[in-house]
Amino acid sequence: MRESIMRLLEAVAGGTMPVEAAFEELKDFPFQDLTHTKIDHQRHLRKGIGEVIFGEGKTFEQIYDIVRSMREKELDVLATRVDKEKGGRLLESFPEGIYSEAARSFVIQKEKPVRGKGMILIVSAGTSDIPVAEEAYTAATFFGNSTERLYDVGVAGIHRLFANMDLLKKARVIIVAAGMEGALPSIVAGIVGVPVIAIPTSVGYGASLGGFAALLSMLNSCSTVAVFNIDNGFGAAYFATLVNRL
Repeated sequence: MRESIMRLLEAVAGGTMPVEAAFEELKDFPFQDLTHTKIDHQRHLRKGIGEVIFGEGKTFEQIYDIVRSMREKELDVLATRVDKEKGGRLLESFPEGIYSEAARSFVIQKEKPVRGKGMILIVSAGTSDIPVAEEAYTAATFFGNSTERLYDVGVAGIHRLFANMDLLKKARVIIVAAGMEGALPSIVAGIVGVPVIAIPTSVGYGASLGGFAALLSMLNSCSTVAVFNIDNGFGAAYFATLVNRL
């Protein structure tokens, strides 16, 4: 965005752009009002991370308007919680994008250097936790981190986790997604010396209460983990990114 502002100022100073035309572009820089959505075009200047679209509950037309506006400003796009039908339609409208059905995420991003200082490792307890883990993986990668996966290493076969100690030790931040009783983040945090971020997932039978049992287990961990909301892979990736940039 800073480069865009400088480009406009240079164009006005050089006489290649009328002041009125520059004003038309600058007036939307704080935020752009689409009636249904007010897009914060300057968030990445304040936060280091731009605005992300939460797709759940939005119509395709609303998501399309937001993506189109962001692309007009040459901004990268991450839309989370986008179902398969809307993802397919977004690909038809923006063929330069990538849709991940597993992560339910739509991404348009130009190649840029990695900003994170180390590797973020995304761990899932079971295969059923992968959708939440993939949301975290997609977001962490989008935010400029070197990101790797380690899936299906839960406590039902804990030897699968210990067989990957070399990978665990390479990570600077670890995100662990687990449902059922939610024990895996505590175990991971007990064997590594880096921040562990736990995501309770809504995976499990009746007494798991849609992830609430895992949430309480993680909050009561004796290994000291940071805990995010149920199924919130995006939030965990955002926080892991901030840690990885310190």
